[in-house]
Amino acid sequence: MKNPVKQQIECNNLPILSSQDRGWENILVEQFQHPAGEGRTCYTKEHAICISLAPRPVRLLQNKGGKVYAGLYGKGDISITPAETAFFARWDSEDRFVQIRISSNFLQNIARETLDTNPDCLEVISEFKTRDPQIESIGMMLLSELQENLGGKLYIESLVNVLAVNLLRQYSTTQPRLAIYEGGLNEPQLLQVLEYINEYLEREIKLADLARLLDMSQFHFSYLFKRSLGIPPYQYLLQQRIERAKQLLKQKERSIMDIALECGFNSHSHLSKQFRQFTSMTPKVYRANQSNTH
Repeated sequence: MKNPVKQQIECNNLPILSSQDRGWENILVEQFQHPAGEGRTCYTKEHAICISLAPRPVRLLQNKGGKVYAGLYGKGDISITPAETAFFARWDSEDRFVQIRISSNFLQNIARETLDTNPDCLEVISEFKTRDPQIESIGMMLLSELQENLGGKLYIESLVNVLAVNLLRQYSTTQPRLAIYEGGLNEPQLLQVLEYINEYLEREIKLADLARLLDMSQFHFSYLFKRSLGIPPYQYLLQQRIERAKQLLKQKERSIMDIALECGFNSHSHLSKQFRQFTSMTPKVYRANQSNTH
């Protein structure tokens, strides 16, 4: 029979929330809340980023690959552990944090496609305690999406690409530079992308699908798209879905559930949440208002 204390520790190591079953590619995002304790791990194919959510600073003893750090971690403090690095930690009070594990193969692909760097020369640097507003912001957006599930895969993929580039530029041995692109997409390129989005609005459109249309990296596509329209691809996609929903809601015989699916939302509630964000009203109220104006 298992030792009851050990069994309790193992149970407490389970995440509160996890993206494991969300279909997110190249990344795993999990939210944890642990009582005082200790733990050890080693991820062979993923780099791990931990962002503290602790409302009060927590004293931590950490050992990464033989290097030791002891000190207080407060909300927003970040720890980075490269793949294949043995990690041990002991904390003396309740700890809360979000852990982001990003595929090392994906990071290599980003280095090759986006930064024109030999991925074999890249090595992610271990960090015990650091502050990085950009990575913290991306982490909080990923956590929010984990909690709310509103943005969709195009949104997640955009965040993952930006996170990967930041990780490579700030926390790798070579610290490669990002090529700077002037202007945005040219008119034929932009029209090709917008027509594709319009035609497949009801489908799960991926960032890779859009970037492949123009034969460029996902990061550069996102950057140039935003330069062209002033908003990122995921936001444009969401706007178009809401606009189509508005048109379909004028057809009184159509159920809101059917409209949600036809516009690329996964449920009635998913459409309602996004619709309310854009219009400050639910689809049902919007439909009623349309009836009152005619």
